[in-house]
Amino acid sequence: MVAESASTLTYIEKLKDDLMICRLVPDDKKVPEYKAGQYIIIGMPNPNENNKIVRRAYSIASNPENRDYIELYIRWVRKPLPGRLTTQLFNSRVGTAVRWMTPRGDDLSINETLHNGEKDERRIVCLGGGTGLAPFVSFAQHLRAVGDKREIIVLHGASYTDELGYKNLFEDLEHESEDVGKDKWNFTYRASISRPTENRNWKGQVGRVESFLKPNSNGDSVLEEMVGEKITKDNTIFYICGWQGTIDGAMNFLEPKGFVTSRKKREDGSFEVKFESYG
Repeated sequence: MVAESASTLTYIEKLKDDLMICRLVPDDKKVPEYKAGQYIIIGMPNPNENNKIVRRAYSIASNPENRDYIELYIRWVRKPLPGRLTTQLFNSRVGTAVRWMTPRGDDLSINETLHNGEKDERRIVCLGGGTGLAPFVSFAQHLRAVGDKREIIVLHGASYTDELGYKNLFEDLEHESEDVGKDKWNFTYRASISRPTENRNWKGQVGRVESFLKPNSNGDSVLEEMVGEKITKDNTIFYICGWQGTIDGAMNFLEPKGFVTSRKKREDGSFEVKFESYG
């Protein structure tokens, strides 16, 4: 039998009609322990299925140091058929009951040591496509809270500018990095829009999030121009979350550079890419 607990939706922010940030609080007020990068399975009764409980997994956007709530970043699935759970969530109000299961998953756990046991001090680059940004919201806030000194770059891809959830939070974290000094908090955020003709005021990167890795005419990628050096498997570790196309697109650029994923690690246990796909 599946072990579940009760919680309540305490906050709903609809960024647009099919994109929202929501928070749930366990009814016993005890937020479960979890790690940045993990996901939580939630469930709700579906009235169209005789109130059968429909469950789905969502990456946790809040950081482990936050003991007040679990935050989720969710898109309403409407095509080809309405999502069985997301439709219920988007029709919910504050106070709606939601079931949850203990957070789990280590595909996107933050790497702390190298395969040889030494401290992992490589640059951290997070690529999030759409709501695949969620685990990296947790990453950034967690790494800031623990005083991590590694260089951290969050790259987010979306179709439209109003889908750049958490833009203000990330910009604040980058401004803080500039204020306190890169030696204390080294954080950079950039976004890319894939439909620029429908976002005429957009002046930033154009294309899917993996376009940050595409070499330009001089052989350097936008990411390499940002950091001022070549990206190599010795100086950078990548974390990728989104549709499978996002992971495949990123690996098309990374594999020729010798990068391998944690699922296909070398015999010595080394790797440079962790990823999680949601479709």
